[in-house]
Amino acid sequence: MRIARLAYLGLAVFALAGCSALDRLANVGESPKMTDIQNPQASTGYKPVSMPMPPPITAERQPASLWAAGSRGFFKDQRAGRVGDILTVLIEINDKGEFENTTTRTRTNTNNAGISNLFGLQGLINRALPGTDNQTLVDTSSALSNEGKGTIDRSEEISLKVAATVTQVLPNGNMVVIGRQEVKVNYEVRELQIAGIIRPADISSLNTISYEKIAEARISYGGRGHITDVQQPRYGDQVLDILLPF
Repeated sequence: MRIARLAYLGLAVFALAGCSALDRLANVGESPKMTDIQNPQASTGYKPVSMPMPPPITAERQPASLWAAGSRGFFKDQRAGRVGDILTVLIEINDKGEFENTTTRTRTNTNNAGISNLFGLQGLINRALPGTDNQTLVDTSSALSNEGKGTIDRSEEISLKVAATVTQVLPNGNMVVIGRQEVKVNYEVRELQIAGIIRPADISSLNTISYEKIAEARISYGGRGHITDVQQPRYGDQVLDILLPF
């Protein structure tokens, strides 16, 4: 049964790899195709965001007053505020981290136990265990030595701009935004995706917002094409790397 399951798993892997290979063979000599523009709410895996909300505020109209309770501004502006509106997300990431840890631990234990007088039964012990010494009936020792060293040197720098669409307005006024951008250069497609929750007050007068003001931010920057394909290990190597224990 185990061999049969492994065989089925192998066939499934090769079938998936074959389908992908056929798609690649069909596009030999052509640049990768860009995806069609789609409604983010209709994409696979899209789920509306549910967050803790404060109690709703009941609007009260005051006679002879130009200000309405719950309003965020006196004059209307062109900043994003409704589902379907567009704003620009500024991504400026310049992170650098260096960590170095060294750990050394050594422990040596030595235990001796003996019985010089056990209710007068020393003779019985000597007869049962000839050649034993009552003073050193138990003699144990152990030694443990561990040494570890780790170093991390990471540097990331990204400077991008992407337009995002408001897909949902939460009851407290915060908005869920999702943006996607594709740029094709020769035979390589660069993809940028961003999603998160923003406050209307954090949107600038130019209808832009910085990425660090996005809650639950999800930023993805990568690519697909000939160069990316060459940099990836083959499917067989990936499978063997997962299954082989050595």
